[in-house]
Amino acid sequence: MYLVGLTGGIAAGKSTVAARLVEHGAELIDADAIAREVVLPDTPTWHKIVEHFGTGVLGSDGFVDRAALGRIVFADPARRALLNQLTHPPVVARIAEQLELLQAFDGVVVVDVPLLVEAGVDRGYRSVVVVAATPETQLRRLVELRGMTEDEARARIAAQAPLADKLAIATHVIWNEGTPGELRDRVDEVAAELQELARAKSAAEAAILPDR
Repeated sequence: MYLVGLTGGIAAGKSTVAARLVEHGAELIDADAIAREVVLPDTPTWHKIVEHFGTGVLGSDGFVDRAALGRIVFADPARRALLNQLTHPPVVARIAEQLELLQAFDGVVVVDVPLLVEAGVDRGYRSVVVVAATPETQLRRLVELRGMTEDEARARIAAQAPLADKLAIATHVIWNEGTPGELRDRVDEVAAELQELARAKSAAEAAILPDR
């Protein structure tokens, strides 16, 4: 496989980019989707969250109310660190399981990790794609499209690593400050580059295999 880390700040447009990469044939491992799975009702992590944060973070259906939990953890760094301690290990384990299943795949495998920089996890990514938007654009999108207050939006943005830290580890940058068409065109360019890199890797590995 050709392993690619995909990251970006909140409201930068990472999910849109991930979906487009899949259209180009990439396999996607979505850390945020996994994070939702590991806190489903009656899972070990769900029980730990209820133990530490109380039943007030549950909806009437018993599912974790992400908005309610978010209001708690984004107002208190210590509580946010605790939540990360509870949720990161099972998410990392599930990602490892999915990567194991894809070992024989010789194409592009994208691991969509919102907190790739913050987690400091090096999975041997051959490329790192950063979806970038300015903090001002992020703030506007969070308020206008997600209905957050400005204070809530600023807290979410501040809780993530600065854009400069993300750009510092990027091999490919996709700026999402323009039109949807411009974003799509840029993703198509990056997808083509990643596919070519994957083909080159496969060819190099085939060249060093012993004759059968």
